[in-house]
Amino acid sequence: MPTRFTALEILDLRFPTSHTRDGSDAMNPDPDYSAAYVILRTDRPDGLVGHGFTFTIGRGNEVVTAAIAALRGLVVGRTLEEFTDAPGAFWRMLTGDSQLRWLGPEKGVVHLATAAVVNALWDLWARAAGRPLWKLLADLGPAGLVRCVDFRYLTDVLTPAEAEARLAEQAPGRAAREARVRAEGYPAYTTSAGWLGYSDDKIRARCRAAVAAGWTHFKLKVGRDLADDVRRCALVRGEIGPERHLMVDANQVWDVPQAIAWMAELKRFRPLWIEEPTSPDDVLGHLAIARAVAPVGVATGEHAMNRVLFKQLLQAGAVAFCQPDACRLAGVNEYLAVLLLAAKFGVPVCPHAGGVGLCELVQHLSIFDYVAVSGSLAGRVIEHVDHLHGHFEDPVRLRRGRYLPPERPGYSAEIRAASRAAHAFPEGAAWRAAAAP
Repeated sequence: MPTRFTALEILDLRFPTSHTRDGSDAMNPDPDYSAAYVILRTDRPDGLVGHGFTFTIGRGNEVVTAAIAALRGLVVGRTLEEFTDAPGAFWRMLTGDSQLRWLGPEKGVVHLATAAVVNALWDLWARAAGRPLWKLLADLGPAGLVRCVDFRYLTDVLTPAEAEARLAEQAPGRAAREARVRAEGYPAYTTSAGWLGYSDDKIRARCRAAVAAGWTHFKLKVGRDLADDVRRCALVRGEIGPERHLMVDANQVWDVPQAIAWMAELKRFRPLWIEEPTSPDDVLGHLAIARAVAPVGVATGEHAMNRVLFKQLLQAGAVAFCQPDACRLAGVNEYLAVLLLAAKFGVPVCPHAGGVGLCELVQHLSIFDYVAVSGSLAGRVIEHVDHLHGHFEDPVRLRRGRYLPPERPGYSAEIRAASRAAHAFPEGAAWRAAAAP
């Protein structure tokens, strides 16, 4: 019997991270990390469900949950087998509704909402298969993976046949890479030492703790004040030493000439990359910055709204590091398209994970990328932030600055029931406490 989707529950979950300035940067000084969260229920006697979410930083999360509700009728009543038999076609159905599409197309609030639904679909599929998502994806094989991707708007650069051939080339080494990543883990970098709202003492303490724990890559938020950035870069470089990697992140606050001028001052600290130096939509601006700041690399993608923008950034040679977001893109299917594009252009994927649950999601996608798509760890690191993981049923596991592959079935997306109740906005206990005088 087919497994039918019977309900799509929607929750507005928010975590008061603004109180401690966790997540603070030049563009977003007071974020409350939030999840527009869904539970996709089925008619299975064993109670099989899928969990998914998209990420926001507080106000407006209710707009995304409303958009998810608008998608409910496209999913409820359909079957898991409709999705697993033709995942790319199912994704295109969700993103191609003749009326909802007008609100995008394939960008904005509806696209964020689609990510929550699609991520829940993949979590459900992986649970049904009894495998972690990264392993489910790797086991699909080249032809199965190509069926997951909507190649519309991409075929001038990457055709389904070319993608399948590239995946087939990586297949012989897949088992060895899987064994290696299980044994050694996947490289990571920490952002948790460098939020813009942290004091110097807090930055020092976090850098020292991370160095002692074996971390080799550190990211610092910049862009508010040049003299202060110079001082803070010197502080971090002094703590981590000359042999470890420093990355800086401006979170889109600069115009192109300003980015070039600012980075001329920060180059002395030998940053590996400058992240989001200008508007996320400005492909030619990123190219101009990349040419001016080399050998510092340009990294961007957490606000790139779809695979088409990634195609253009990669075509133009505007990025040295590709940073897709598992919730800004419309879930796993579109993320796969970006992995395939990045592999064709030889650009390492270092995903954005600075938000609630993003580390849990992207670990699966990066491990799969190494095992089945890129076949390489060169230049690749996954972002890590060290807060909110305790709210998840299957939180990330790290050892000496490396992600260990998830072992439980699913996409590691499930937030604990107690945490969902406490952080439901605005009636949850965490928010009642925050509002108390």
